[in-house]
Amino acid sequence: MMDISHLHKESWATLETYRRMSVLLIEAFYGGSHRQLVDLLQEEIEDCVLFTLPAKKWHWRARTAALYFMQAVPASMDYRILFASSVLNLTELVALRPDLGKLKKVLYFHENQLTYPVQKCQERDFQYGYNQILSCLVADVVVFNSAYNMESFLTSIGKFMKLMPDHRPKHLEELIRPKCQVLYFPVMFPDVSRFMPEHKLAHIEKMHGTQGDGDACLPFQEKNGGINISASDLSPRHSEPQSGLHSLGPEGLPNQLLTLEDLDKPTSLKSTTPCQEEDSQHATYNLCSVSGSLDHLEKPLHIVWPHRWEHDKDPESFFQVLLKMKEMGLSFHVSVLGETFTDVPDIFSKAKKALGSSVLHWGYLPSKDEYFQALCMADVVISTAKHEFFGVAMIEAVHCGCYPLCPKALVYPEIFPAEYLYSTPEQLFKRLQNLCKRPDLVRKHLYKGKMSQFSWAALRGKFRSLLETEPQEDL
Repeated sequence: MMDISHLHKESWATLETYRRMSVLLIEAFYGGSHRQLVDLLQEEIEDCVLFTLPAKKWHWRARTAALYFMQAVPASMDYRILFASSVLNLTELVALRPDLGKLKKVLYFHENQLTYPVQKCQERDFQYGYNQILSCLVADVVVFNSAYNMESFLTSIGKFMKLMPDHRPKHLEELIRPKCQVLYFPVMFPDVSRFMPEHKLAHIEKMHGTQGDGDACLPFQEKNGGINISASDLSPRHSEPQSGLHSLGPEGLPNQLLTLEDLDKPTSLKSTTPCQEEDSQHATYNLCSVSGSLDHLEKPLHIVWPHRWEHDKDPESFFQVLLKMKEMGLSFHVSVLGETFTDVPDIFSKAKKALGSSVLHWGYLPSKDEYFQALCMADVVISTAKHEFFGVAMIEAVHCGCYPLCPKALVYPEIFPAEYLYSTPEQLFKRLQNLCKRPDLVRKHLYKGKMSQFSWAALRGKFRSLLETEPQEDL
C-alpha cells in the first residue's frame, strides 16, 4: 500500500468506513445525469463508495479534480474497480495515486469534448479533448452512453490531433477502440400515473389490453421482479410512487396512429383564447388552462422544452418557431423547463415577453414530482439541440406520454423512430403548425418506439457485470 501520510485528516477519519468497499466511484461533476448515474450505482451495486465534487465551474473540475481526489480518496487494499466519468483526468489521478492505477479502471462518457459544439471555433480548448484521449489510453474499459457518442469520439481523434503543430501521435483510435463499448444511461422510470390527464390514462388502459402477454413490457411494469399494476389501478388517485417502466406503442396497434401523412393533411384552424398568465418572474403557471372545462381534445396544444438553458441546446431555433406560430395566430401553450447556469442566453427573456399568455410555465423545477407533473400535462416535447449524446429529458417526457419531435441528427435517430425526427426548422414549424390546428391528433397518438431498453431493469445486469468483473476477465 502506498504511503498515505500526506492525506487530509478527514480522509484518515473515513478510512475504516470505506475499508471494505470494493467499487470506487468518482464523479468530478456531481450534478444532472452524472449525479443520477453514480447515485443509482451506489444504491443498486453492493460495496460501492462514492467521492464527488459539486457540479460547478465545469472547466475547473476538468483541470484540477485529479489533484483533489488524490488527497480526498483514502487508500484501501479492498478497492477492485475504479469507475469515473470522463470529466476526471484519469491519467493524472493514476499518476498521483499509483495504488488506484492498479485497479480495473472504467471510464464513462456522458459527452465528449472532441465534438462538443462551441460558439466560435477559437473557443475550443484543446486540453479538454486531449485529456479525454489520455484518459482512454490509461483506462481498462471505456463506456459510452450511446453509439453516437462512441463513434463521434473515436472517428474525431485523428482530425483533433491534427490541431497539434507537429510531432503528432498516430493510430490512437486503433489503440482505444478495442476498449470501448456502449452501455445506455439507465433511466429510472417512475410511476407517473397519478399526474396523467384522463386521456393519457385511457391510452395506457388501451395498450394494456392490446399488448396481452407479449414480450414488450407494459406501462409501469418492471419485467425483472418489479411491479405490475393492472389497468384498473391506473387512476389519478394512485398516489404512491413506484418504480416502473412506461414502454409505449408495440407494433401493430390499430387505429388513430399519427403519421407524417396525417400531419401534412390540410386542417381548419381551431382558435382558443388562452387564459391570462399569472404574474411571476420565474415559475409561471397558466392554471386556468389546465383546469378549464374544455374537452381535452379541444384544448390548445401544450408544448414543452425541458433542456438546459445554454447555447448548445439551440433555444434560438426553438423560440423562432414559436414566435412565428404566435404571429400567425396559432393557439398553443408552452412550458420552458430546464436548469439555468451562469450565462443564460438573452433569447429567453425576450421570448417570454413576446410569447405572453401562451406561457404556461417558465423555469427550473427542483421538485421531481412537479417536473414529472409538468411533463404529463404536455402534449409535445421538442428538442432543437446542436449537441446531444443521449437525452434523458426527452426520454422522460416520452415516458410521461409526450409526442417527441427531435432533429434528424446527433443521437436521436438511435433513440427515436424516423417519424419523430425533423430535418430543418421549417419542417419543425410545419409539424407544429398542423398539430396546433389539430391537437386531437397528437392526443390520440400511441408512441411507436420502445423505452424498455433504457430502463434500469434492462441495464442492471450489464452494469453489475461491468463493476463485478476482475481486471483480467472479459466482460
